[in-house]
Amino acid sequence: MYLTSFRQRQRGNAAGKLLTIVLVLGLLGLGGWLVSKDMLKQGGDSPLSSLPSSLGGGVAVPEPAEPVIGTPVLQSAAPYEMKNNIIDIDMSEYAGYGGLIVANGGLAPNPESIFAKQYGFQVRLNKGESEEWSALNNGQMAAVATTADVLAVLGRQFEVTVPAQIAFSRGADQVVVDSDIASINQLKGKVLGASQFNESEFFIRYLASEAGVPVKVLRDLESRPAPNELGLVFYEDAFIACDAYAAELSGNGRLNGCVGWSPRTDEVVAESAGAAKMLVSNRNLLVVADILVVNKGFATAHPDKVKGLVHGLLEGNRLLRDDPQTHAGVVAQAFGWTQQETLDELSKVHLSNLPENLAFFDGSIDSAGSFQGIFQSSVLAYGALIKNPADPARFANVQHLKALDAGGQFKGQSISIAPIRTSGKVALEGDALLSKDIRFFFEANSAALDKQAKANQDYLDTIKKFLQVSPGSIVLLRGHVDNAMVADFERQGGPALVKSMALKAMELSRQRTLAVKEALLARHPGIADDRIELVGRGWEEPIGQDSEQNRRVEVQWFTLE
Repeated sequence: MYLTSFRQRQRGNAAGKLLTIVLVLGLLGLGGWLVSKDMLKQGGDSPLSSLPSSLGGGVAVPEPAEPVIGTPVLQSAAPYEMKNNIIDIDMSEYAGYGGLIVANGGLAPNPESIFAKQYGFQVRLNKGESEEWSALNNGQMAAVATTADVLAVLGRQFEVTVPAQIAFSRGADQVVVDSDIASINQLKGKVLGASQFNESEFFIRYLASEAGVPVKVLRDLESRPAPNELGLVFYEDAFIACDAYAAELSGNGRLNGCVGWSPRTDEVVAESAGAAKMLVSNRNLLVVADILVVNKGFATAHPDKVKGLVHGLLEGNRLLRDDPQTHAGVVAQAFGWTQQETLDELSKVHLSNLPENLAFFDGSIDSAGSFQGIFQSSVLAYGALIKNPADPARFANVQHLKALDAGGQFKGQSISIAPIRTSGKVALEGDALLSKDIRFFFEANSAALDKQAKANQDYLDTIKKFLQVSPGSIVLLRGHVDNAMVADFERQGGPALVKSMALKAMELSRQRTLAVKEALLARHPGIADDRIELVGRGWEEPIGQDSEQNRRVEVQWFTLE
């Protein structure tokens, strides 16, 4: 199949969609009432009487979409040809793309835009709600605003270049679950509704991957995952996925949550009477990065035009970031939002500047996901679906960012991505977002890390990535030792010896977590000391009969919400 209009990205304001839904439901309700009334006059039973009252008088529960097997197939690559000196860019209704709108002075081609005045071309911003990856690949448009995770899925067939990062989503993407689910680890055996091959699927796959929870794609709500798996059922878009979860909350309960976008996720929680809650958002989990993706043939033939797009984007971001009150009106008019709605939606994004762009691509950014980090996370999250992963370097092209930097453009800007705090510091007394067991290698009967074990360095990098992508987050290192000798201690010295050795085991396990912390800070000196907490649990919390598995350091990740 060719992918022409795959999954909708209904992020941002949903006022228009809600109005449409209200009108449709009203018409359905009126039609149902008329049919019912007519049938009752004829002495028949109403066809609506057999439906649960919780379904709103006959509103059908959304049906899952048939999942695509494998990865999407795109139309063949072809260069984009500019017409009438106008460049076409596709984007969805999302505040993160506001910088492009401000730079262009709206959606339509504009001779007074930054692009026209400084680079001699005009831009047409096409507002759509479907991913136009195939059309971009085939040369039907010059560029698309999308998210970095999708590049790993589309792979080598996607003949594009990425010259700039646009923004980070901060709070728009959310996982809503049954109120008794406290962590990602507790999603084992559960089923969530999502949308395939966009940030809805990536967000939950990323979290499940980090928690070590396998994902199983299900075709319908009657199918169930294995007890150790998270099941995903896909819908045409994330908005509908959350509609389905809301209906199941008051119906059969076959869904345990949904992965979607504000404001629909907020509405599901508010209307659930306490049955649902928001488990996590990306407010302080910056792994959803919006990027500008340009048709490769066009970019190769017109590097000056691509430089103009990058420059205009960064200037629009600067204007909107520095003075949102003045410039939000242009975005509001483009999307049909009010000024206040626009400002509210802008609060859920971080518009990236030039130094943040450079750090995003070279991997030095320390308060958000990097281009390569998100790409590799996407490869890991999708697992076997991606048969032969591409190299992320084939997509990134930072020559225009470097040229703007060398020319002194945006001088004085700095990296400024801070935690968004709503309730002070992270509370370690609550539940961790996720927990991951790591088997660090230590010297025998010692708290000293084995310096010859390369795996130890990889494990340290894993912990660092938790802290990197989530500003303000904390990791709690819980040390554990095996309990194989407890029975021997009991025989040799009774309860007194067991108690004495238990205290020593707790101290050893704590010393091992301290060794991990010290090694982590030595390898990554930019990490603040107070973002790493320690506790030694000795042999009190075995996970099974295997001594090797019990001898571990458990990493618990607490994020800000």
